[in-house]
Amino acid sequence: MPVPASYNGVVPKVTFLDIGRTVEFESGKLPYHEHGKPESILDVALNFGIQLEHACGGSCACTTCHVHMKTGAEVNLSPMEEDELDRVETAGDLTLESRLGCQAIVKGDVVVKMPAWNRNYVSEGGGSLNLGDAIPPPKAPEAPEPPGQ
Repeated sequence: MPVPASYNGVVPKVTFLDIGRTVEFESGKLPYHEHGKPESILDVALNFGIQLEHACGGSCACTTCHVHMKTGAEVNLSPMEEDELDRVETAGDLTLESRLGCQAIVKGDVVVKMPAWNRNYVSEGGGSLNLGDAIPPPKAPEAPEPPGQ
């Protein structure tokens, strides 16, 4: 499992575990384009071309940017506010590690895991805010090849 290097107090690193990518940015210098809170996981992801679904535009009105925090959340993310807590409790695949990417502000090194449906969306290039189209249908199991071929 990739682990980000120690936080140096200036350049937080965010590792997106399932896509094997770590990005870093200088605190206070990341361009903000109004998707989630400034320097939130969603803001960081989108600034680095990582498509994390956010059907409500990052306003804490849905759960499509739901992520699972693997390391660093306790000390390197902003605390969960009541609005986020109320909303994240409605997310599918809820765990004790769940956060909304639009609300969790990165303060240091963290490792993030995207739920499977969002990871599939990212691997297909994202781009649609229609959640129904973002979730691919299940694949049919492949038939095994006959022996001797």
